[in-house]
Amino acid sequence: MTPNDLVLTPRGVRFRGQLFPCSIGKGGLSNSKREGDGATPTGAHRITGMLYRPDRIATPTFWARAIGPWDLWSDDTSDNNYNRLVSAPYPFSHEKLRRADPLYDLVFITDWNWPNAVAGRGSAIFLHQWRRPGYPTEGCVAFRREHLHWIARKIVPGTRLIIPAV
Repeated sequence: MTPNDLVLTPRGVRFRGQLFPCSIGKGGLSNSKREGDGATPTGAHRITGMLYRPDRIATPTFWARAIGPWDLWSDDTSDNNYNRLVSAPYPFSHEKLRRADPLYDLVFITDWNWPNAVAGRGSAIFLHQWRRPGYPTEGCVAFRREHLHWIARKIVPGTRLIIPAV
């Protein structure tokens, strides 16, 4: 591990000398993640991208990409673009990235099951804003808004999210 790693501990995520409370998937941690199980996958996951809502927040860093009104994330295991950013209109099952709530105002994309996705192994493990403290996610790792923005100013592409095996 390096100081640039985000490390999940029983008390939150440790990063750059700070400890940030977080929420994980409603299915807990999993060593064998599956699509739809609500679990957060264990392992070392590189941060491969950062997305943000330009109509709601300032550009967090030069390498962040703005979320447009047509941006979606494919979660359909029968789709050739499974676990990838796609655009509307889209015929396969997907998740909208431009949400009415603030959860995806700032999103870090991990390399979980990417770039060569295996169907059914799980999609879209993001770091994003939580609904409220302790409220579980669908498998992502979620933080308080201010903490997420602090992290955004410090991470770089390739920073790892380390989730110890259970």
